[in-house]
Amino acid sequence: MPTYEYECRVCKHRFEVFQSMSDEPIKECVKCGAEVRKLIQGGAGIIFKGSGFYKKDYASGVSSRGGAKETESASDTAPACPGSCASCPVAES
Repeated sequence: MPTYEYECRVCKHRFEVFQSMSDEPIKECVKCGAEVRKLIQGGAGIIFKGSGFYKKDYASGVSSRGGAKETESASDTAPACPGSCASCPVAES
């Protein structure tokens, strides 16, 4: 549920209320009972930090931390090689 902030027009008391978007706005100050006004806020953005968030979504080649983008190794994408082909490097080792 969103948090809405109100301010009393008389005593200037500010308070926050968790309300459903379909609820009627608060009309009275919780402190003195006078008329309140709903304050408009810009909202909040979400920032994912750390490894593992959108690992494959960075097309620019730079991670969110400013370093080089991590790429998948062949072992991450290809099935394990049994080493049974003559040209396989696994068979030679």
